[in-house]
Amino acid sequence: MGRTATPEEVHEADMTVGPEGKELPPGSGSAIEGAAVFATRGCGRCHGPNLVEGPGPKLVGEDLEGVSYYPVSYWPYAPLIFDYVRRAMPYDRAGTLSDEEVYGLTALLLFRNGIIAEEDVMDANSLPQVVMPNRDRYTVPPEDWQPGRPRPWTDQP
Repeated sequence: MGRTATPEEVHEADMTVGPEGKELPPGSGSAIEGAAVFATRGCGRCHGPNLVEGPGPKLVGEDLEGVSYYPVSYWPYAPLIFDYVRRAMPYDRAGTLSDEEVYGLTALLLFRNGIIAEEDVMDANSLPQVVMPNRDRYTVPPEDWQPGRPRPWTDQP
């Protein structure tokens, strides 16, 4: 307060991880570790014990019926899942997960959607190497894209 942030302070606050994963932090996690985090951090309150029940979005499967988001398998790049979970979850305490917890949860989501094996360890090297199933369907939106137009990886608005 009352002064310009130092470059180090700005760097610490910039949590964004891009599609290539260059900004991924140190740490690692597997789906097994992610399942423990899911249980102990109360993720099931919103997503249900099996990641498909509850008032929050389903985290497993490709059911697009009646939802306003796209399932995990539709994300074009795995590091973006890490980025979203780290910045937005848990919903009522966003940004409170450690990097290891986020790697574990990301691995759990990828495993439960059939993208990686349960024992695969996700970290700054392995996560960007994950080939998402719908990556080839994704295209960068045109500059004149507006809300309500079809999204880049589907014909649905």
